Amino acid sequence: MPFESPLPALDVAADFWSLRFVEESSESYAVRKNVPQPLEVSTDRGVMATVHADCGMGYAATSDTSPAGLQAALDAALAWARATARMGLVDTRSLPRPGARGEYRSPSLDAPHPSRRDIYEMLATESRAAAIDPRIVDWQAHVDVRTATHRLVTSAGADVVQRYRFLYAGASATAHADGDTQRRTLSGDRAVCQQGAGEILERAGFVGSGRQVAEEALELVLAPNCPSGTMDVLLAPDQMILQIHESIGHPLELDRILGDERNFAGTSFVSAEMFGRYRYGSDLLDVSFDPTPEAELASYAVDDEGTRARKVRLIERGLLMRPLGGALSQARARAEGFELDGTANARGNGWHRPPIDRMGNVNVEPGSASLQEMIAGVERGVMMRTNVSWSIDDSRNKFQFGCEWGRLIEDGELTRVVRSPNYRGVSATFWRSLAKVGDAGTFELMGTPFCGKGEPGQVIRVGHAAPACLFDDVDVFGAER
Repeated sequence: MPFESPLPALDVAADFWSLRFVEESSESYAVRKNVPQPLEVSTDRGVMATVHADCGMGYAATSDTSPAGLQAALDAALAWARATARMGLVDTRSLPRPGARGEYRSPSLDAPHPSRRDIYEMLATESRAAAIDPRIVDWQAHVDVRTATHRLVTSAGADVVQRYRFLYAGASATAHADGDTQRRTLSGDRAVCQQGAGEILERAGFVGSGRQVAEEALELVLAPNCPSGTMDVLLAPDQMILQIHESIGHPLELDRILGDERNFAGTSFVSAEMFGRYRYGSDLLDVSFDPTPEAELASYAVDDEGTRARKVRLIERGLLMRPLGGALSQARARAEGFELDGTANARGNGWHRPPIDRMGNVNVEPGSASLQEMIAGVERGVMMRTNVSWSIDDSRNKFQFGCEWGRLIEDGELTRVVRSPNYRGVSATFWRSLAKVGDAGTFELMGTPFCGKGEPGQVIRVGHAAPACLFDDVDVFGAER
């Protein structure tokens, strides 16, 4: 895999071409009910060729990274570019010719890697700690370690190598009593996911999480159902990330707005005319696309089209400012008469997928309210943690989300734990009910490794960071038994 070596001489009669090399390796560890699960190890490598010629664009991918393999992929992409030139949505001669050079490295990239034995022993410790009661019927702890190297080379002189180290971790416990079953996790399945090494486990409170989730599962299985009605809702960061993902991230993807996902994952209630004028949320809502935090899951130096990544504001004081659209989608919008500034968010999930608009790191900026201040201002409400279910319509507007954990807020104080808290709303109005935004002390880096989109399908890493947030007059309901 030529990550450092010069490329061989290649013959491509095209306006522009690029090669995107990808190598990713993963190790997945788990201990379930005190039994170590088989280690899962994989490595995937290959290259994607992109060619612009005769006003068209073509792709071809191969796992053969020899000089002959690279030339064959470029030849195939060139043939597709010429074959589709008359049917293209944009004249590819108008697209940028990226020439970025440099390197990106995840934090702790060269830190010592714990041995496999050490990882299993750590997981076994948390597993044993979860087995505290006969009503705990299932429990586990897991860690995934992933490393990746991506290199983008273009005919315009770009040559960027990006080296990543990712860690995903989690713990869960399931309790059963009196015909009811409740599961509690550490911030959700693999929401503890960042770039880095062992420091991620320290930040996420992984040590001690086995007993913690077991105790909370027992508390939930004995708790009353969440009451129903209109009330205030305080969302913890591990639920905020789902709210951001589904009702801000996906609706703002420009290719979706332009119709690409219509027959697969749906459209968006957002239209191109809304940018710069639409009231998305209250004045407290500031949302950024930010690929710069060194530990966040989707931080990087350039996207897969070669555009340099920088922090930009998507929503400012509640006003919708710009979409999540890479260079190609921006050109498509211009062809339809819309001058929209986008973001460096064109990404493919591997060497065999072309880049499409993905949300990257989409973060709600912290505000000024402490957690105690938010709680103290609520007469009747519920605090919700950790997403467990989600449903949203195909325009990413009407939604219904459920959480693992709820706790009532009564007369400014946290009171009873309740199970199965759910809430519903409409994206176009829900964010306008944002009443308080938590300060930096409530702010957490999270995300998901499993955001699906595209045809053929792509599953990619997405980062989200958020403080706790308080919303007024939300439709809340418990589960039916």
